[in-house]
Amino acid sequence: MVLPSTKRGLLLINLGTPDAPESGPVRRYLREFLNDPRVIDIHPVGRWFLLNLFILPFRPAKSAEAYRKVWTKEGSPLLVYSRELEAAVAERLKGDYEVALAMRYGNPSLPDAIAALKAKGVSEFTVLPLYPHEAASSASSSLARTYEVLAEGWDVPNVRAVPAFFDDAGFLDAFAAVARPVIDDARADHVLFSFHGLPERHMRKSDPTGQHCLASAGCCDVLGAANRHCYRAQCFDTARNLARRLALPEGGYTVSFQSRLGRTPWVKPYTDIVLPELAAKGVKRLAVMCPAFVADCLETLEEVGIRAKEQFVEAGGESLTLVPSLNAHPEWVDAVVRLVRASDGPPLTARAASLSEPREPASREPGAR
Repeated sequence: MVLPSTKRGLLLINLGTPDAPESGPVRRYLREFLNDPRVIDIHPVGRWFLLNLFILPFRPAKSAEAYRKVWTKEGSPLLVYSRELEAAVAERLKGDYEVALAMRYGNPSLPDAIAALKAKGVSEFTVLPLYPHEAASSASSSLARTYEVLAEGWDVPNVRAVPAFFDDAGFLDAFAAVARPVIDDARADHVLFSFHGLPERHMRKSDPTGQHCLASAGCCDVLGAANRHCYRAQCFDTARNLARRLALPEGGYTVSFQSRLGRTPWVKPYTDIVLPELAAKGVKRLAVMCPAFVADCLETLEEVGIRAKEQFVEAGGESLTLVPSLNAHPEWVDAVVRLVRASDGPPLTARAASLSEPREPASREPGAR
């Protein structure tokens, strides 16, 4: 039960975006992002050398050029769409929750968003990481940083987190509602579900048995106790559920993973490998959904909407149509409100700040998400 004097706040968290599509802001954003030990999970000294000698001297200019292709007059697409969602959810929850948007990296920052909610008298927090699937480099990192910031004050507020919603009916129904007319209008003869990739080592770290993850070709065919918290298994589960809602025939869709970096193995199959394979099999009109993202961003608009489209057409396909993300679609707003309402219950006290730093060093390649 919530006491009359308790004021509740909802913190919506997305990954982040640079402040401008220029090398300087992109470099600042990448420095913060890739310094996260849950993103590049190696020894701090190795991470420093990797960032400062190999990534930051070269990547910002290339990334800035990509951002410029999708930047709008209102700003970064990710921030614009996330602000629209924030406003719509705030209107629906008016009187029950104060709502604020934060980015794990960049602006609006988590400390600023939390301070703004506290200034409005919020003393109990609900946190909704806007990532459908569990991953240490996205949801876990966002929650750990939130707990750390909340623990900095003298009085630590109560906080509860909305869990991953990859199999939530509202999330799935909303994505199907967005996709159905786009797929029909495109007369697509195949659908590709392209999820953001992660290093294989991240999957293995989430395997409680130490024996199931990536041990067989069909390890993600069924979601069970051994892989319930596996990012890859959750992605395949989302694809199966969306395929059923869209009435896609058997063999009418494919699952792949995009955005890999470095030379260590990432989860397969890779989107840039699958695209020419589909064209070679005779797929002509391809529709691509990116259900790991609830707002359109660089990875959907530029990586898929521009580069993947060019690659598919060059490989012999006729057209590639990017299905928009959920953004602030009314059915997605409804789903977010239901997720928040369903999370109401006995709160958990914010955890110690030490949760923000994982202890295991691993490989030497970045695992960005």
